[in-house]
Amino acid sequence: MAKKKYALVGTGGRSHMFVNAVARDYRETAELVAFCDVNQTRMDYANRLLEKEHGLRPIPTYKEDRFDEMIAAEKPDVVIVSTVDRTHHTYIIRAMELGCDVITEKPMTVDEEKCQAILDAKRRTGRSLRVTFNYRYAPHNTKVRELIADGAIGDVFSVHFEWLLNTRHGADYFRRWHRDKANSGGLLVHKSTHHFDLVNFWLGSQPKSVFAMGGLNFYGKENAAKRGVTQFYERAHGSEAAKDDFFAIHLDRNEQLKELYLNAEHEDGYHRDQSVFGEGITIEDTLGVMVRYRSNAILTYSLNAYLPWEGFRVVFNGSKGRIEVNVVEASHIIAAGRSEDDGKVKDKTIMVYPMFEAPYEVEIEEGIGGHGGGDTVMLNDIFGVPAEDRLNRAASHVDGAMSILTGIAGNISIRTGQPVDIDGLVKF
Repeated sequence: MAKKKYALVGTGGRSHMFVNAVARDYRETAELVAFCDVNQTRMDYANRLLEKEHGLRPIPTYKEDRFDEMIAAEKPDVVIVSTVDRTHHTYIIRAMELGCDVITEKPMTVDEEKCQAILDAKRRTGRSLRVTFNYRYAPHNTKVRELIADGAIGDVFSVHFEWLLNTRHGADYFRRWHRDKANSGGLLVHKSTHHFDLVNFWLGSQPKSVFAMGGLNFYGKENAAKRGVTQFYERAHGSEAAKDDFFAIHLDRNEQLKELYLNAEHEDGYHRDQSVFGEGITIEDTLGVMVRYRSNAILTYSLNAYLPWEGFRVVFNGSKGRIEVNVVEASHIIAAGRSEDDGKVKDKTIMVYPMFEAPYEVEIEEGIGGHGGGDTVMLNDIFGVPAEDRLNRAASHVDGAMSILTGIAGNISIRTGQPVDIDGLVKF
């Protein structure tokens, strides 16, 4: 079988999952043929890792203005997009126009106009587009879908979903480019796209209308000043005030962060270590959403990005009972930057409460790897030989659109104070 050729656009931290999969785990079916990025230093580092960690020769590199040239010269079958969210649509659309299939990091894009442009290009070109929703593949999330699909609690009428981001992971969105809503769509699009996709997947349905509220209550200079903070800085590197700051990240203490960002910032001016209590943050850290689904189920959802532990709680109320899911992904953090979160689930339980029978706990198989074991299964689905899957976990462009449209509608609702009809945002 001929190997599929892959070109990767965007060589930041998130790209390593794809690079490692192709270069290490799926050499017999896949081959990396080129890197593309706005930053040559990052591409050079990616090539050094190919050689050092995988024993492979460096591959050609192309700056972003040579994207078309890369496609013509290297002839990839598939383009993997893991750039800044606001640029996803640019590479997705152009890759499809040039005859390539596309795999994109979530979110597919950040607003309804860019979403429509992607949908139009997909219809126009007929190319394949997949979105990497790894949470679907985590064994505990797959089990929830299985229970609902098999009728364990009958028809689901309501869902209450609470997601907690801790003061390490949650804070990181406020240090990086994500802090500008124009780049990321805010947490309702960048992060919650995972969660809204899970609800769509669990219910086997799609959102119909959305109402949301949100605010910046913890991060940002104004909020810190209200709590009595008087020492401020713009970025951690070179700052005395940042040395003992719980929320600071020190790029020179981590080889990967140093190579990817500190040593590369002379090219693009991007600072990976901005203060979470600085000015110019335009995303929310506290969010509440209500969604009506086409199945008539109602979702109440909350996301908070400054809590002592990380994970989620979700309950499903149905015509024949109730399911309660509790997942702790990272326990309480004692000192920021001094304990590494390995991405593995620390604790998880699924309880089923039938209407007229004794409650029971559902056994969950242990996943291996990041995102509760979801990464490993998803990567095999993408780069290996997919197993038959009655639950249809592989996410299409429609799934990608439906997950972000909940967050996009939420952003519009926050801005206008009104509920938003999903059908009015894009045309499929």
